[in-house]
Amino acid sequence: MKPTFTRRAGLGALLAAVLLALVPLPQDSPAMAATDPSQSSALTKRGTKGPHDDFSKLEVTVHQTKNLRGQGVRVTWKGGKQTYSKKTDFLQIMQCWGEDPAGPKREQCQFGAAPAALDFGQFVLQRVIAVGTDPQEKEYDEPIPAPGLPGQTTSPFVPFTPVSGPPTKTSTDWTYFSNNDTNEESFAVTQPDGTGEVGFNLQSTREAPHLGCGDPVGTGADVRGRRCWLVVVPRGSRDPDGTANNGSLQSSPLSTTNWNQRITFPLDFLPVGDPCPTDKAERRMTGSELVTEAVTSWQAALCAGGSTRFTFSQRGEELARSSLLAPTSTSPGLGFTVEPVEGGEKAGFVHAPVAVSALTVGFFWEADGIGLVKDLRLNPRLLAKLLTLSYPYDVRVNTWGMEPLAHLKGNPVSIVRDPEFLKLNPQFEEFRPAELSYPGGILLSADRADTAKVVWDYLRSNADARSFLDGKPDPWGMRMNPHYKSLGISTSSLYEFPKADPTETELLLSGKSITYGVIDRSPYAGDFHDAARSTRRGTNNTKYEVAEDNATGGLKLTGPLVLPGSRRAYGIIDSSSATRYQLQTAALANADGTYVRPTTRTMLKAVEQFKDSSVPGVLVPDPARATKDAYPLTVVTYAAASTGLPADARKDYARVLRYAAGPGQKQGTAPGELPLGYAPMPAKLKAQAAAAADRLERGTPTGPGATTGGTAGGDGGATGVSNSGGGQGANGTTGSTGSTGTGSGGTGSGSGSGSGSASGSTGGGTDTGAAAGSPSSAAPPPASGAGGNGSTNGSGSAPGERLADTGSTPSQVLGVIRWVLLSVLVVGGIAGIAGPAVLAAAGRRRIPSDSPRTGIRNLKSG
Repeated sequence: MKPTFTRRAGLGALLAAVLLALVPLPQDSPAMAATDPSQSSALTKRGTKGPHDDFSKLEVTVHQTKNLRGQGVRVTWKGGKQTYSKKTDFLQIMQCWGEDPAGPKREQCQFGAAPAALDFGQFVLQRVIAVGTDPQEKEYDEPIPAPGLPGQTTSPFVPFTPVSGPPTKTSTDWTYFSNNDTNEESFAVTQPDGTGEVGFNLQSTREAPHLGCGDPVGTGADVRGRRCWLVVVPRGSRDPDGTANNGSLQSSPLSTTNWNQRITFPLDFLPVGDPCPTDKAERRMTGSELVTEAVTSWQAALCAGGSTRFTFSQRGEELARSSLLAPTSTSPGLGFTVEPVEGGEKAGFVHAPVAVSALTVGFFWEADGIGLVKDLRLNPRLLAKLLTLSYPYDVRVNTWGMEPLAHLKGNPVSIVRDPEFLKLNPQFEEFRPAELSYPGGILLSADRADTAKVVWDYLRSNADARSFLDGKPDPWGMRMNPHYKSLGISTSSLYEFPKADPTETELLLSGKSITYGVIDRSPYAGDFHDAARSTRRGTNNTKYEVAEDNATGGLKLTGPLVLPGSRRAYGIIDSSSATRYQLQTAALANADGTYVRPTTRTMLKAVEQFKDSSVPGVLVPDPARATKDAYPLTVVTYAAASTGLPADARKDYARVLRYAAGPGQKQGTAPGELPLGYAPMPAKLKAQAAAAADRLERGTPTGPGATTGGTAGGDGGATGVSNSGGGQGANGTTGSTGSTGTGSGGTGSGSGSGSGSASGSTGGGTDTGAAAGSPSSAAPPPASGAGGNGSTNGSGSAPGERLADTGSTPSQVLGVIRWVLLSVLVVGGIAGIAGPAVLAAAGRRRIPSDSPRTGIRNLKSG
């Protein structure tokens, strides 16, 4: 009876296959516009009518109020009165702490440290309350002893009281914050249409411990971050006593009448600290800054899902690859890189795509006549001019009596005097700024990194920029700084941003002298995140002015004051950091001259045009191929690990890869989600990552002819145990696929043929002794030996049905799945009918317990 039942099951499978083929596919629905997940916590509030100015039509929106950390947050408003000068009608915004659900006290707000400016009223930027100027002021309305002046008095001030510690003692007590680190927006401009916008730089307890925002409150699963507040004080045209003061406000926003007009917004911060208990065993990871934001978000979720904690150390990709190729007993077992590890799978390494992001020119620019600059266009040649310090003022600021730099003679002194820049950005032609009213030298990371090469590749991919880098003038006669000529940057790319100009400038004061060089005038940033924070503050941290150093009796270099309304900076910054700090991003010219900003759509468009690097399956950024709407500085970051690691380490790191390819691609602001500024990976990359995780967990194959399995070229990136189907072996290229892999409880066979060299890897890694208390993670890469690393070139499903190659629509995906199921059912039906005869002649074979998942299951989990 058993054979009869099997034959009936086989006939049933054939019938099911026919019915499946006849089922109509659903129609594709139009793509929905991407939404910003942070907007779900946006909060809008109205102003109120005051005794002298009416703010009841003012509506202020804070666009993210939950899941906050040290970051920028967008603040917009409408219904305001136009700001004509720095004297009336603007907003003042500050961050405060406070336990009262109704909001903070004025003593709890970080304000009053902005640099003084002559065109603001006397106390507008201060905490001082002039006696007798506010009829409603009852607390700070009496003169106080003047510090250091016995017998004299001065106006009172509102002290700052920190979350822990004594209050400040004077109005200029910078114990807790100063003009170097305050985040107050003391002058937020309203445009002629009554609207305005700022990116406010929120500070967590890491940046501002005196505010304590995000300090852990509670324990265990109930832990939360300490709440803080954003306070907006609208300013009109009259002071608290009703006077107009010749059209210039004089009073502090902390004066009672002004403070009573405040609009408060609660800010819910994520708890700051290690998201994982330190008593858990550690798995180390290292590498590219491009994944720092993502990995930081994923760590909490990874901790909750296992018995280990995953720590990450940011370093240049080259160093990360080196540590994988020559590991020690304490080396990180997982590295994040842009370029592949040398040798790739032939050397025993898997590469899993984990993040799609981009390099940007992030900027914050307040320009006279324009206000907040939102639109900026740069082409490769303009960027080449910035990176080679070819504008004289990026090297030295000429003061009275100084001779122009001979080697840059004839070049525009700054970018706002460059005809090429003005042609692309005509708003600067209409409102022509002063020569020094520009961001200064562009902020660049000091790290040696793959990302620097991506930028240089972008410049060399453009004929005009390449010609400029070769020393030829632009159409207006500007030439490259000759100190860069010997670097050969027109023919080969660099992994760093050198500052090759050796010019030093001497400054004199009180009979003493001090010199500054290009590193002082146009400093490096520590990394992308550092560049983003400095840009948000509106400064590149330049130092080219001289002052007395009271501590040493000598001289010191200082920078100009960063004044509200005159803040400007730009830098090469990764897209996630630029988004985190709410920076504007320049539109860059791609290969066909289209100016494109980095968005999810434009980044994914670029990924579609990428080609493999020297290691099959590892896509290489190629700005020369970025056409139409593709953003030219898009990058895919890979996680790389050796299959020779100990089994427990491979299993843990495989979990990282699966999380990164699955839940970690859901975009949002909550812990565990993909931070804004990344583009969620397409199905092809997620499937590739899942397959790489499977190969990593299986480890180095052992025995003659064994393989680590292939990545199927078919739908969902199914993994195979043998090379008998269309797919990729341990180091093969992907071919077309028939039916894929093995499923639950059954075997499958591809209809193609596989061929390749027997140059695979053998041997499993051994524990070489990780740090005490930590599971082993570092092991030498497996030695080359016998194996089944071959490329496969199978034939199977019809061309155009491979999800991995097409970026298919939902109906195409379902169509692929339908035909895969059809082929599986047909094969199963035939097997069901013919199986008994076969089994009668041959013994039943056991299915391996580690059979990989089918393509359909991978598609669901990805």
